[in-house]
Amino acid sequence: MTVEQALHQRSESRCELCGSEDTLGVYEVAPSDSSAEQSALICKKCQEQINSNNLDENHWHCLRDSMWNPNPAVQVMAWRLLKSLPSGGWAQDLLDMLYLEDDTQEWAEAGLKSDDEDNAPTLDSNGSPLQEGDSVTIIKDLVVKGAGFTAKRGTAVRNISLTSNPEHIEGRVNGTRIVLLSCYLKKSN
Repeated sequence: MTVEQALHQRSESRCELCGSEDTLGVYEVAPSDSSAEQSALICKKCQEQINSNNLDENHWHCLRDSMWNPNPAVQVMAWRLLKSLPSGGWAQDLLDMLYLEDDTQEWAEAGLKSDDEDNAPTLDSNGSPLQEGDSVTIIKDLVVKGAGFTAKRGTAVRNISLTSNPEHIEGRVNGTRIVLLSCYLKKSN
């Protein structure tokens, strides 16, 4: 029996996400070994939205039912889609209710982009990328709130640290570790 035949039998020839019977196809839930256990049978509409990453929130209300599917591949798809929908509403409520076994949860998380891939690079005032440990020069006098001094233009800041915000760096000025806006810095050679 082929993977597609096994999926049609398992799902009774319905989309395992929305229940549609129109234009069904095999969707491998990455990372996958191309088996029926790691694939789902989904309709063309679901597949187009997943592939384009342009999710119609109204269409995905179907996840209220499909997230309870006993097949781990369908559970992983439901979890990833709920995670991709805007947080704070009904999708977050469903995500809070959804329990996945540890190995299924790891599989679901393995298919999402890591936070490192989503972070924008930290750029100086000239658009040059800044890295951990670089040296920069301040290009404008900056009043340092709470520290009682002004970081003067031309001051070198060595061995900077990057933060989770791509517009900020941390560095030591006048012996004090402070956060600086990258738009007021120029990378030193």
